[in-house]
Amino acid sequence: MGQTGPLLSVKNVSKEFYGNVVLQDVSFELHEGEILGLVGENGAGKTTLMRILFGMPVIAETGGFKGTIEIDGRPVSFSSPFDALDAGIGMVHQEFSLIPGFSTTENIVLNRESMRPSLLNEVFGERMSILDRTLMRQRSESAIAKLGVTLDPDMLVTEMPVGHKQFTEIAREISRDHSRILVLDEPTAVLTESEAQVLLTSLRRLASEGVAIIFISHRLQEVLDLADRVVVLRDGVVVKDSPTKGLSIRDIASWMVGRSVSGETEQQDSHRTLGEPILTVEHLWVDMPGETVRDVSFSVQRGEIFGIGGLAGQGKLGVPNGIMGLYPAGGLIRLGDRALTLNDPAGALRAGMAFVSEDRRGVGLLLDESLDWNIAFTAMQVHGQYLKSLLGGLIKLRDERAMAELSQEYINLLDIKCTSHKQKARELSGGNQQKICLAKAFALKPQVLFVSEPTRGIDIGAKKLVLDTLRRYNREYGTTIVMVSSELEELRSICDRIAIVDEGRIAGILPAHRDSADFGLLMAGQVKETHAMEASRE
Repeated sequence: MGQTGPLLSVKNVSKEFYGNVVLQDVSFELHEGEILGLVGENGAGKTTLMRILFGMPVIAETGGFKGTIEIDGRPVSFSSPFDALDAGIGMVHQEFSLIPGFSTTENIVLNRESMRPSLLNEVFGERMSILDRTLMRQRSESAIAKLGVTLDPDMLVTEMPVGHKQFTEIAREISRDHSRILVLDEPTAVLTESEAQVLLTSLRRLASEGVAIIFISHRLQEVLDLADRVVVLRDGVVVKDSPTKGLSIRDIASWMVGRSVSGETEQQDSHRTLGEPILTVEHLWVDMPGETVRDVSFSVQRGEIFGIGGLAGQGKLGVPNGIMGLYPAGGLIRLGDRALTLNDPAGALRAGMAFVSEDRRGVGLLLDESLDWNIAFTAMQVHGQYLKSLLGGLIKLRDERAMAELSQEYINLLDIKCTSHKQKARELSGGNQQKICLAKAFALKPQVLFVSEPTRGIDIGAKKLVLDTLRRYNREYGTTIVMVSSELEELRSICDRIAIVDEGRIAGILPAHRDSADFGLLMAGQVKETHAMEASRE
């Protein structure tokens, strides 16, 4: 490699937001071709640190920061992300920053479009040049190939599944010329395990070419597998800076939370007595981009925690999105004895169902509203709760006190890290935003609660809290839960039964305590073999 000194030096960086200390004397170094894992609980300061490094306007707008950042031993100061890009720093944010009406190609080459002369150049100059779409597509396909994934260069963002969006974000950054430092904030949070492995392989290849990488992730095994060093933040302070060789997940988790942590959660009691079927799904099809739901049928018993798993794109995410009316769907859905009307989100909520979407920012949150408004909003709209009546009901106003009490209840229950219930949802870390989505669903007191990827982007300590909260909510309130997850072991830790979706159909439904290999066979399409195994064990 070309240099002996650090490529990037962060020295004594501190940051406050409205008197709240978020970072305190943070220091670390990053060398050319090195992969640094940056970890910490939600709210530890990781995202704020990266916003400082990338020159995000929110930092300057809130008083700037203390400390210095050096590249090649020279102090730098970025007034905007464009300055950071010019210095060779690219960043993939936790939240998508794609243009909805643009295609994959148009987003990858955004602000770096290829141009070619037109007939009007001679008269009006270069400003009359036109887009060279052939060259743009070639550049886009080259970046996609570097990632080693299959993406449609012409697909619009509005049609993309979340995994496609994430790879598009990453492809945009690696397509830039002269990129020296790549910062990735939870890049695998929306990816399946197989997609994540493809990305990790790509990052190793980039590092071998001299690109320095800061990899922020709650998936600690990925950090151990990928990173050369790990920096652990806790409450805005660096508590550990160590090579990853010889470390365990338990080591990192204990540094993150300041105590011994187990990622395990108590298995469901397989001998629980459940009620009659409360949810019946027959011949469901869903028209959701990136998802295949052709003919799905299953039933869920009252009081059950029912899991839905499967590989990416096979239909698991499409099932709850279709039932809740977020995408066109057909088939028969019964809640108890009542047949529900599909393609009616408000009707699904009124009937007694709730949904925590995998897309928390696009579907789940009012980003510029307060936490109490977010938590109470759906219950207010659907059931008329948290409102005060005046003049015999002619006028209804928000019951601010009731909303505050409700939000504080869930802030305490879910350990949501925030300044107060009046804080805007946009200002929370990704994991705490996810907890707000859960709180909003809990506030509806639904009969059936759909949760899709509920622990995506949540650290190891918070993940256990969320899963245990779902179990407790199920036990104490009798709420039936249908949980969709890309992580099989997560489903096995909390569910009574698990359905595997393959090619748009239910490949099989097994008790959660069955061997992982049996579920793997279903994911691989080995339905007959699995059914034969099931029969031999009965």
